[in-house]
Formats: sequence, C-alpha cells, structure tokens
Amino acid sequence: MKKKSILMLVVATVLLSSCVVSKKKYEIAEAGRLAALYSRDSLADLLGMARNDYAILDELKNNLEADTALLKSSIRNYQALLATGQDENQKLNANLSKLNADLNKKMSELQDREKTIAELQKMIDQQKKKVKDLLNSVKDALLGFSSDELSVREEDGKVYVAMSDKLLFESGKAVVNQQGREALGKLAQVLNKQTDIDVYIEGHTDNVPIKTAVFQDNWDLSVIRATSVVRILTQTYGVNPLQIQPCGRGEFKPVDVNTTAEGKARNRRTEIIMAPRLDKLFKMLEESN
Repeated sequence: MKKKSILMLVVATVLLSSCVVSKKKYEIAEAGRLAALYSRDSLADLLGMARNDYAILDELKNNLEADTALLKSSIRNYQALLATGQDENQKLNANLSKLNADLNKKMSELQDREKTIAELQKMIDQQKKKVKDLLNSVKDALLGFSSDELSVREEDGKVYVAMSDKLLFESGKAVVNQQGREALGKLAQVLNKQTDIDVYIEGHTDNVPIKTAVFQDNWDLSVIRATSVVRILTQTYGVNPLQIQPCGRGEFKPVDVNTTAEGKARNRRTEIIMAPRLDKLFKMLEESN
C-alpha cells in the first residue's frame, strides 16, 4: 500500500513537471508567434510604404525623363535654329559685303556721271551762249535790211536767216542780184569768224508750177538758187566750202499758205541755217553710255 502511494506520487510529479514544461514551451511559442505576426505586419507596412515611395519616385523619374526629353528637343531645335542663323548670318554678311561693294561701285559711277553731266551742262551752256552771240552778230550785220526782205530767228539751237526771193533773185531766175550779193557779203563777214559751225543753204518755192528751158520744176529752181548762193559765199566772199551744204526743198516746206499772194511771197525764200557743231557733246554722250 505504501509502495503504491509512492508510485502514484511519482507519476503525479512527473505529470505535473510535464505540464509545467509544456506551458513554458507554449508561452515561448506563443510569444514567438506574436512577434512573428508583429514583424510580418510591420514588414508589410514597410513594404507598402516602400512601394508608395517607389511609385512616387517612379512618377518623378518619369516626369523628369519627359522634361528631359522636352529639354533635349528644345536644345536640338535651338541648335538647329542657331546653325540656321549662323548660315543666314554668313549669307547675310556675304550679301552685305556684296551690297557694300555694289554700292561703292554705284557711288563711283554716280560721281563719274555727275562729273560728266556737269561737263555736258557746261558745254551746253557754252553752245547756247555761242548761238546767242551768233544770233546777235547776224542781226547786227543785217541790220539795214527790212523785214520783208529778210528775217533772223533762233530755233532749236540754230540761227535761221530767211532771205526773200525779191532780195536775192528776179522772178523765175537763179542769178543773185546786186542787193542780194551785198546782203550775202555782210553775212559772210560773220561766217568767216565762225570756224566751228555748219551752214546749210535751203532753197524754197511756192506751189506755182514752173517749166522752162532751164528749170524742169520747182525742185530744180530751189536747188539751183541754193547753189548760186553757195557760190557767192565761197567764191566771192571766201567762206570755207567744207562748212556749207546746199539743198533744195521745192514747194514742200512752206511757212505760210499758198492761197494768198502774201503767203506765196513768204514761201519763196532762201534760208541760211547756221548750226554750231555738236561733235564734242555727242562724243561725250557716247563715252558716258
């Protein structure tokens, strides 16, 4: 009986010890489980935060990359514009240089032209003065004749002396009379002092037809009257033949109507036309073109 009690006590002690050990193990295990749960939740939170941060960083990175792409594009555009601008500047500088060269050339040409124009104007003024002096000299030389015998005028830079047929010729004839010779002699005094003028002798008639043994028509009459005047001026009064040119106009250049006696009388005339030579002017104009 006593042994049985001792055995039961030993068994109870072992069971009790076993219970105590198992509880401690449980508590340790439970603590570990709770710690694991806490750690897992904390890690999950951390991972969640990390994911959010990465998302934000990702978005920032994407935005930065987009901005960077825009910046690169802008830089490329700027570089292209800059290159184009440099090319344009080079072209512009080249054009400016060419324009400056052209401008300098044009300015030089303008100065030459202005100089030529000034010289031409000086020569024209001299010619005008020469014509005016010639006109006055002719008027003075022929002062004693009446207006129905001759007239003197200036037109288009030339001096015209219109001598009527009654001053120079008998009707229908081409021989210069004495009064005509005197008038031509006075005119020759002026012409002999003018070595740089050309003298044209033009014979004119009215429209009344003429046909004689000497003259076939008014053409003949006007031409022969002109040559008769030329012979008086050159052979009698010594005017240079190289300065004089005769021609006949017939009835085809009237200064008045041929329907009145007065008009016909005005048309029957011999014109001595004195024209200063313009060779120097023409030569200068050719050289300036």
